[in-house]
Amino acid sequence: MSNQKQQKPTLTGQRFKTRKRDEKERFDPCQFQDSIIQGLNQTGTDLEAVAKFLDASGAKLDYRRYAETLFDILVAGGMLAPGGTLSDEVTSTEVCLFKAQEDMETMQAYAQVFNKLIRRYKYLEKGFEEEIKKLLLFLKGFTESDRTKLAMLTGILLANGNISASILNSLFNENLVKEGVSTCFAVKLFKSWLSEKDIGSVAASLRKMNEQSRLMKELFPANKRSCEHFAKYFTDAGLKELSDFVKNQQTIGARKELQKELQQQISQGEPLKDIIAYIREEIKKNNISEQTIIGLIWFSVMSCVEWNKKEELVTEQAIKHLKQYSPLLKPFTSQGISELTLLLKIQEYCYDNIHFMKAFQKIVVLLYKADVLNEESILKWYNEAHVPKGKSIFLVQMKSFVEWLKNAEEGKRCETCFCARSVRL
Repeated sequence: MSNQKQQKPTLTGQRFKTRKRDEKERFDPCQFQDSIIQGLNQTGTDLEAVAKFLDASGAKLDYRRYAETLFDILVAGGMLAPGGTLSDEVTSTEVCLFKAQEDMETMQAYAQVFNKLIRRYKYLEKGFEEEIKKLLLFLKGFTESDRTKLAMLTGILLANGNISASILNSLFNENLVKEGVSTCFAVKLFKSWLSEKDIGSVAASLRKMNEQSRLMKELFPANKRSCEHFAKYFTDAGLKELSDFVKNQQTIGARKELQKELQQQISQGEPLKDIIAYIREEIKKNNISEQTIIGLIWFSVMSCVEWNKKEELVTEQAIKHLKQYSPLLKPFTSQGISELTLLLKIQEYCYDNIHFMKAFQKIVVLLYKADVLNEESILKWYNEAHVPKGKSIFLVQMKSFVEWLKNAEEGKRCETCFCARSVRL
C-alpha cells in the first residue's frame, strides 16, 4: 500500500482578485465639485436642463459618496464650511437655490429638480434629508433672503413628502431658538407648506413624527413656552390653523393625563370632594369644556371596576357603583349639552359592553334621581339626540320611563305608578 497521498484535481486557468483597498476613487471632492459646477454653468438658469444634466451625470459621477457636496452646490452654489459659509478654496456657481429669485414659482421649480434627482437615484433620499437638517443648523450663517428661500423650499418638500417632519428637530437648537431665528424660519416654512397642502395633511405629518408637542415646548425660549404665547405668535403671523391644531393637541395631551390621574384617584378611593377639586383645577388650567370632562369622568368611573360577566349580576353591581359615584358626576352636568353628552356616553358604553345592554334604563333612572340628569335632556335624547348604537333596544327600554316623564306636563305624574313598573332602585 502506497503512502503517497493522492493528488487532488485542480482547476486550470487564472483568477485575478481585486482587493477593495486597491480600488481607486473615481474623483476626489474637489474634482467632483468642479464637474458639477462646470455642468451647471453650462445649463444656465434653465432648471429643466439642470434636471437633465443631474440625471445624466449620476451614471458618471459618484453621487453616493459625494451626496453632501452635491446638495451643498445645488443649495448654496459650492461646498459649505462649518457654520454655513461658502468655502473660499474652491469655485462656486450662480445656478443654485440661494442665487434664485425669491418667489414660490421658482422655489417649486427647484423642488422639482430635487424631486426628480431623488426619484432617479433613490439612495440619495437619506442623504438629502440629512442635508436639510444640516442646513437648518447653519441658518445663522445665511442671509435673510437665503433663509426665506430655504424655508419656502423646505415647506414645499415637506408637502410633497420628499422629506419627513423630523427635520424640524434642527430648529430646536438652543442658539437658533434663543435668537428667534427658529420661529421666523418656522413661520415661513409653514406658510409655504400650507400653500401646498391643507392643515389636515400638515397635522398628519406632524403627528406621525410626534413633532406637534415639541413645536410649542421647544420652538421658543423657556420663559415663553406656553400655549397662549404659541397661539398668539402664530395667529398674529397669519397661521391660525396651525395655532388651533397645536392648541387642540395640547388639550388632548392634557385630557389623557387627567384621565390617567382620575382613574388612579378613584381606584385608590380618594375622597370625592378632593377629586372634584382636582378636576376643577384642571378645567381652569387647560380650558377643558364641561361636556369633555363629563365624558372623561364617566369613562374613569366605569373603568376602575372588574365587572361581573353575568348579565343579571352586572346591572346590580353597576347601580351600586354608580350610586357611590353619582356625586362626582353631578357638579359637571350644569349644562344641558353636558347631560346629553353623558347620556350618549352611557348609550355607547352599554352597547359596546354587551353585558350592560339591559342596564341602560336603570342607569339613566338612577342618575335622574340623583339629579345628574334632568327630564328635558332625557326627552331630547329619546326624541332626537340618540345615536344609532343599540337604538332600537334602548328606546324600547326607555319608553315607559319617558311616558312617565311626559305626564309631568299634564300634572299626572305619580312616582308610585312608575315604580310599580319595576324600575324602582
